[in-house]
Amino acid sequence: MSDYKLSKDLKNGDEKAYIKAVSLYSDKLFAYALSLSGDHATADDLVQEVFIKLYEYRKKINPNYSLQSFLYKSLYHKFIDLYYKNKSRSKLHDSYLKLLDQIVNDTPIEEFEIKLKKIIASIEKLPSKTKEIFKLSKQSGLTNKEISKFLDISIKTVEFHITKSYKFLRTQI
Repeated sequence: MSDYKLSKDLKNGDEKAYIKAVSLYSDKLFAYALSLSGDHATADDLVQEVFIKLYEYRKKINPNYSLQSFLYKSLYHKFIDLYYKNKSRSKLHDSYLKLLDQIVNDTPIEEFEIKLKKIIASIEKLPSKTKEIFKLSKQSGLTNKEISKFLDISIKTVEFHITKSYKFLRTQI
């Protein structure tokens, strides 16, 4: 089946065409995603997101354009979005670790105990939901995705509360 015919069938709502597109391109897209991310789980998630996007946009597909190009470009853009999201989250986490490292290494024991108590007191001053999310992230070591599933909230909400925690703690310490 040609790319043109497959795109046309997708646009016309043929579910078999969607299944054909998945079987035809999933392995190739997975290999491409794996080459970008270096992680099997991430690559698998990216491919799934691309096929979800294909399904959502199937009625808008232009058969005159390459379906393969659409899929590869979609995957690339999903990867870039994920990369920048992780990069910004990583910067916040690094700031938190640097602050803790600075407190631990540059402070005599007596002062350290006082600062530690201040940090704990500041964490306790956080709004309840923000405090819960912050503790799950930093004390329990859960990822944002795990927290999101555990509390049945969006990942964006988790990220918002962690950012809010950092800002508040920065002003308190």
